[in-house]
Amino acid sequence: MRIISGDLKGRPLKAVPGNGTRPTTDKVKETLFNMIGPYFTGGVALDLFAGSGALGIEGLSRGMDKVIFIDKDRQAIQTIKKNIDYCGLENQSEIYRNDAERALKALVKRKLQFDYIFLDPPYHHQKLESLLNTIEKNNLLHSQGLIIVEHDSELSLPRKVGDLEQRKTAHYGITALSIYHLIEK
Repeated sequence: MRIISGDLKGRPLKAVPGNGTRPTTDKVKETLFNMIGPYFTGGVALDLFAGSGALGIEGLSRGMDKVIFIDKDRQAIQTIKKNIDYCGLENQSEIYRNDAERALKALVKRKLQFDYIFLDPPYHHQKLESLLNTIEKNNLLHSQGLIIVEHDSELSLPRKVGDLEQRKTAHYGITALSIYHLIEK
């Protein structure tokens, strides 16, 4: 696993030990960033279900200002910290061990909004519609922001969730990407 592009291009990243996480393949990661970027002039992102932190770190390498990394797995948090330290991104990162729903509640209390939200939960524990609903109802996404969902290609996500609308979808074997944005009112 490595950083594909940007200031830290080619830098290797550690994977979370064991079989508890499913790293995003380089092909899917490259496609994902081509769909939303591929480079950024700032912005704040949330990497929920962060695993190794590879998506958020890729975003930082490509020009995002800051990423908040959240995962409930202790080994994942340790791996994220190692990857962040190795890449020298401590000043652009916040790392929290928490489950997704409680983490979103804490972010709402902080009145944070994000330009990009990465949702890449384990395929067998997906509550994506509920998470999208929570994000939309609590105003966690900037008006021009995007939510990038990586999910099982057999899962069909709704075109609309509240004021969120699916902008694009793409399928890569067992993996699918769905991009959501807020409907302009």
